[in-house]
Amino acid sequence: MLCKLSFKNIKKSFKDYAIYFFTLVLGVSIFYVFNAIESQTAMLKVTSSTREVIELMTNSLSAVSVFVSFILGFLIIYASSFLIKRRNKEFGIYLTLGMSKRKISMILFLETLFIGVISLAVGLVLGVGLSQLMSLLVANSFEADLTSFAFTFSSSAFFKTLIYFGIIYLIVMIFNTINISKCKLIDLLYAYKKSEKVKLKNPVLCIILFIIACVALGYSYYLVTAGVNKLDNAGMIFLPIALGAISTFLIFFSLSGLLLKVVMKMKNVYYKGLNSFTIRQISSKINTAVFSMTIICLMLFITICVFSSSLSIKNSMTNNLKTLAPVDIEIYKTLDMPLDEADNYGYTYEQVLDSKLSVRETLEKLDFNPDLYFTDILEFNVYAVNDITVKETLGTAFDEVLKEQPYLTYDSAETFVKLSDYNKVAKLYGLDTLSLKDNEYILVADFDQWIKIRNKGLKANTKITLLGKDYYPKYNHTVNGFINISNNHINIGFFVVPDDAVDESIREQNIMIANYKAKSEDAKKEIEQRIIDLDNHPYAKNTNLSASSKLAIYEGSVSLGALATFIGLYLGIIFLISSAAILALKELSESADNKERFRMLRKLGADEKLLNRALFRQIFIFFMFPLLLAIIHSVFGIMFCNYILSTLGTDEVLASIIMTAVFLVIIYGGYFLITYLCSKNIIKERR
Repeated sequence: MLCKLSFKNIKKSFKDYAIYFFTLVLGVSIFYVFNAIESQTAMLKVTSSTREVIELMTNSLSAVSVFVSFILGFLIIYASSFLIKRRNKEFGIYLTLGMSKRKISMILFLETLFIGVISLAVGLVLGVGLSQLMSLLVANSFEADLTSFAFTFSSSAFFKTLIYFGIIYLIVMIFNTINISKCKLIDLLYAYKKSEKVKLKNPVLCIILFIIACVALGYSYYLVTAGVNKLDNAGMIFLPIALGAISTFLIFFSLSGLLLKVVMKMKNVYYKGLNSFTIRQISSKINTAVFSMTIICLMLFITICVFSSSLSIKNSMTNNLKTLAPVDIEIYKTLDMPLDEADNYGYTYEQVLDSKLSVRETLEKLDFNPDLYFTDILEFNVYAVNDITVKETLGTAFDEVLKEQPYLTYDSAETFVKLSDYNKVAKLYGLDTLSLKDNEYILVADFDQWIKIRNKGLKANTKITLLGKDYYPKYNHTVNGFINISNNHINIGFFVVPDDAVDESIREQNIMIANYKAKSEDAKKEIEQRIIDLDNHPYAKNTNLSASSKLAIYEGSVSLGALATFIGLYLGIIFLISSAAILALKELSESADNKERFRMLRKLGADEKLLNRALFRQIFIFFMFPLLLAIIHSVFGIMFCNYILSTLGTDEVLASIIMTAVFLVIIYGGYFLITYLCSKNIIKERR
């Protein structure tokens, strides 16, 4: 009997609360899809380094899944408790007819069990299907060979999903049993007649709190943008986060007390159509859901920032290669290591001797002829003087910079490049060549934050002295450029000086840059493998030779970009679904409770068009309220993320923001539309 009653209840409630079932199915499928990536990537043909990044990604996603399970668990428990409140009258009737609370708990147990089994089954089937599409997305992100693509089923993801959601549903059953055991018959029978009281808070207090919240929020915005230098240690980042969270709560709290009061003063608006009814309903909801609105707003804020930043990382890291890795290979080594300091730095006597050789000479000792494999070969030295540090080159601007950036390293030696060498590199890289008088220098950098610091020293006309001669800046600003290939803007600055400003006595590093003679990708990989195999040569232990290649940098950029994208997508989608689902379920529950109110409005002469318009406005404002504040937060949040990730470039921010907006419209907008249609069906008068 109890089983039959449970099935009947599920069938009866499904049409009004299909969104709850839909969320469960979506949560299960997404959980399976992202945990199945490990099995899907096993069939991809990728290099060993990419395989390592894929393993890192799958391990990261596995760890993130634990956090996601808590988010989904909270969502399901919250939704379940909401739906139980909706059925108070039904449970009251059961008690009146003589049914014990134990049996009611059993009904809820069976309903949760049936819904859990159905949602798990449907979600897993959907997840298995979507995971095949995810395989294509993963392959595209890692630019892998998919010739061995085949349908995959991840048993590990399957059992992990069963275990995690089984635990969640078990906790839901326990919560439901506890809730029923605390219920009183009188409260159950008359719960639907009780209105949420609209407490008219003291408007003066609300205005004061609103002003305080805005000031605190403005200060937190300042800290993560113009005042970001004040966040001089990792712990300080929690200050704007705490201020933002508290300010968000105070804004919702104060507006819940001001909204109704302000609109009531606007007679032409308040008494137009059903505005008085709509405004009171909205005010009542905000008034009783300040905390949940705050949580939803912050979750939406995190979603927007995570989506935008992760997509921006991927796009920027790969696109930077077009300009930041213009040659195929860069090989470099430290020169002239002092024998008396070899032990301090862990060098052997043989390595000290090798440091007297150039890159070419070392390659020849490794039985590698660069002329056989390379073209466009350029060799040059980088120079350094221990006495010329960052502090010295900032000159009179040092105190100002130190105050703004107290944790930077200012005692590191500056590096110098001959004008003729730099111009050769610039021509090969497609950069502007430079010219100097015999007493001038130019500072070259491409790291935005360091450019601002360097420019202060240049504007102070800071003098540097090399080999007894003084040199002054040609420009009061840095010139954009670099010599080391990479995928990021990491050049914090080096000095281009006249050729006679340095000599062999202050050599620091020897660098060789070149392109491969091979044209095809496979042929280039063969050359690269030949270079990697040099580590196995007997002479390799005697040298500190290092290399960076465009292929390796590109592979690493694609892999790390994909890692950021998938983790961002996983968290972003879960947070977005959770936020939208909580709002949707609350609105559906409110609509069910308001059936009598809408019926009364019909009796007073309101037609269906007017009622539907009032319902639409009510739901629209309720959905938009936390989203608008989250978008405002996100503007400054994304600016802070871009500051942190400034070495990656910000050219692709607009594209990532557009993609984020698309996700918001599809998921959040979809939940809003479904909520409106379901609510419209709930309040519809049955004939």
